[in-house]
Amino acid sequence: MKPLTLAKIDEENIILKIGGDHETKRHLEDLGFVVGTSVKVISDLYQGDLIVCIKDARVAINREIAAEIMI
Repeated sequence: MKPLTLAKIDEENIILKIGGDHETKRHLEDLGFVVGTSVKVISDLYQGDLIVCIKDARVAINREIAAEIMI
């Protein structure tokens, strides 16, 4: 298990665990980040922010939040 921040670009991964406080988990769930869902990093942006593809949508997340998503 590793954080989403360590995923290779264009590699399909499955979300295994989501950490963080209740508010962070709820926010990620609202964006579609739930355990068992496939996620793919599309781009690693300036200062480590990520653009990911989840459920056929592209979402930008910051590095701190991405570190709470385990694949």
